Amino acid sequence: MRNIITWSLLVLTLPTENATARMRFWRALKAKGCAVLRDGIYLLPHTEEREQMLRELASAIADSGGTAHLLRAPSLDAAQEAEFRALFDRSDDLAEFMRSLKDARKTVSGQSAADLTKLLRRLRKDYETIAAIDYFPGDAATRAEAAWQDFIGLVDTVLSPGEPHSAERPIRSLSVTDYQGRTWATRQRMWVDRVASAWLIRRFIDRDARFIWLTAPSACPANALGFDFDGAAFTHVGERVTFEVLVVSFGFDKDPALLRLGEMVHALDVGGAPVPEAIGFEAVMAGARERAADDDQLLDDMSRVLDSLYTHFVSTTKSKDERKR
Repeated sequence: MRNIITWSLLVLTLPTENATARMRFWRALKAKGCAVLRDGIYLLPHTEEREQMLRELASAIADSGGTAHLLRAPSLDAAQEAEFRALFDRSDDLAEFMRSLKDARKTVSGQSAADLTKLLRRLRKDYETIAAIDYFPGDAATRAEAAWQDFIGLVDTVLSPGEPHSAERPIRSLSVTDYQGRTWATRQRMWVDRVASAWLIRRFIDRDARFIWLTAPSACPANALGFDFDGAAFTHVGERVTFEVLVVSFGFDKDPALLRLGEMVHALDVGGAPVPEAIGFEAVMAGARERAADDDQLLDDMSRVLDSLYTHFVSTTKSKDERKR
């Protein structure tokens, strides 16, 4: 038998003489997904985190001249619980989001990289906003998630055709001295993981590296070291993207700044924990790819950006270490 849900109730009167404050509180309640039981009574399924959020909102309402009381109570019975749960149905919001995805799919192939990343960012925000307040996800949420993942896959195909599948194999420890003056090859029209990997190769592994930009993985010469495509010498392994595999392979995983860069590349390439610098880097990358005449120029342009980011991460890491002392 399912446990009876406990609810947090916020009973409030908003300040009558401060229209700006009233609007701010209404928007906050909506953004947090509160259901309206009746005028002035708002409801959320209880968790400690949500109750703390409502407590802070109640305090802000009181400070602005209104009144707010926070209560906690369980459902009386299954019928009442079903009635309350129905107030949190996000099916209409999810259906609207899926219509947006359907419309967006028709425009993907004709957009620039900069416009495409902007579109993806906007739709991601829309999806995450709904998912964050979908407290009782059902079939509609499952369908929306599948549609969203399909759309991400479509965008990845356009931005980075031939994206490698993850291999399951050990990552061998390699010596930088064995990889000097080599020819390295990856797919042309580089995106985040490939450009960061090429920068890492030239900056830390093989300063005399020569790069070949492939029209297809099958065009990789036998004497070239391939990276970031299926069957390449260096590609995705397990949860790691190619940049991270190179970092570990050549023993740079003791460098906190490179690990921080790896987190950013990972988040942009396959998703994961958000990194503050990621959105800015993605925007610069998209613009640079539009401007660059070829991948040699793209690597040169983005190397300066990655050099600056690396220096920034070195600096912030040192500052953190100094504060700990």
